Amino acid sequence: MHSGQTWTEEDERAAEEAIGYAFRNRALLRTAFTHNSYANFRGEESNERMEFLGDAVIQLVVTEALYRNSAADEGELTRIRKNYVARPALERAANRAGLMRFMRYSGGESNIAGKTASNLFEAVTAAIYLDGGMDCARVFLHTFLTEAKLENYKSVLQEYTQEREKKTPEYSGEEGEHGFRCTVSALGQSATAEAPSKKLAEQDAAKALYEILTKGKRI
Repeated sequence: MHSGQTWTEEDERAAEEAIGYAFRNRALLRTAFTHNSYANFRGEESNERMEFLGDAVIQLVVTEALYRNSAADEGELTRIRKNYVARPALERAANRAGLMRFMRYSGGESNIAGKTASNLFEAVTAAIYLDGGMDCARVFLHTFLTEAKLENYKSVLQEYTQEREKKTPEYSGEEGEHGFRCTVSALGQSATAEAPSKKLAEQDAAKALYEILTKGKRI
């Protein structure tokens, strides 16, 4: 990773090799790897707008692939798509490509914690799309993006909720007929699940509520 450093031509070639795509316009490549902290420090454009475009490209490519290759109904397709476009999947894809080692940022590494890796993958996707079109972006995504199962739904739900209001989900529970019965509430919605243990019931309830809140929406 490059804290406050200017990219060399060697850095650009190494980034292209990691991505598996040679840019005609390397300005797009540099912008894709420019964190907001570096952009403010150097007076350059950050990759935030590219993140926005990249998210849409990823959603379309994944949706198209599932439509063509799966006979599942709409609800199941939506559930499967979440496992490809949610933050854990994008982070894993960024790690598979080794993208973070080329990140241009300023200050300490705390500046690039959180969603930086998943946002970077979106930005790189957008840069490839802008430079080479949808077919090139599709090849990149098919190379690095794989399904990531969302297992810790309590964490996923909490992150989703806190992004929209500065509150955490509220859990309540009691012993039920078949184990532990848990209800979780957030963003004006609630869901209930029953499982053999409190931990499993909370996870199942969190998953149910997360699916209610995100149905038809971006992850």
